[in-house]
Amino acid sequence: MYMRRYLNKTLIYSLLILLAVISFIPFYMMIVNATRETKDIIMGFSFLPGNALIENYKTMMDYVNIWAGFKNSLIVSVTVTVLSGYFSALTAFGFAVYNFKGKNKLFIFMLLMMMVPGQLGLIGFYELNKALGFLDTFIPLIVPAIASPFVVFFLRQYLASTLHPSLLEAARMDGASELKIFHTIALPIMMPAVATMSIFTFIGSWNNYILPLVVIFSPEKYTLPVLMGFLKGSQVAQNLGSMYLGIAISVVPIMIAFLFFSKYIISSISAGSVKG
Repeated sequence: MYMRRYLNKTLIYSLLILLAVISFIPFYMMIVNATRETKDIIMGFSFLPGNALIENYKTMMDYVNIWAGFKNSLIVSVTVTVLSGYFSALTAFGFAVYNFKGKNKLFIFMLLMMMVPGQLGLIGFYELNKALGFLDTFIPLIVPAIASPFVVFFLRQYLASTLHPSLLEAARMDGASELKIFHTIALPIMMPAVATMSIFTFIGSWNNYILPLVVIFSPEKYTLPVLMGFLKGSQVAQNLGSMYLGIAISVVPIMIAFLFFSKYIISSISAGSVKG
């Protein structure tokens, strides 16, 4: 019995290690190719890095200031993630806890908005920001992203299944205000769900390409996806090493988000289930 259990565990871990290696190979290829010359990349893949990293970096920086785009994307993505997490949690709290006129119709309308592609309203969105004077600023990239129907729906369902009405009644009997109840009771309960949605919100904002391309005109305000698009259309595209280097820099925050925050989410959900 012990030997059989040991063999099963060995087989499971071997498969997991194999899957991890297969998943890591594309990232390793990208990093290695960022250090190689174009002719070496065309000849085939090598597991050993090259010595053209500095030349590739200089070639890339001669055409685009990728660190300015990195900074702009980081500002927009972090702001959207924080604001979307907070206000979506606040909205979900209202839907889950309170009864008000038109609540169900408003919730159904929000669900319908989840099914409408954002590209359909792009022209109207452009004209609206033009009338308000928000073009060529980060406001069109941040403010609309705060109202995320899917995040509100997810948090509302999570809160409805985890928040017991007796907690709210006890807090109100102690004289706590509704905002204090939200910040001290509901928000901590929702934190695992908020953290989960924050990862997808951050990645979606980081990879957003169409909207910044439409509303941003100044090169110093371009986000990283827009700069990468220009990089592919410039002479740098002939230098494959520079292209791989730019892509590697652009995916670093996404890799960090998955490596660190996914572990935090799993541990938070497990801890919450044990405490419950």
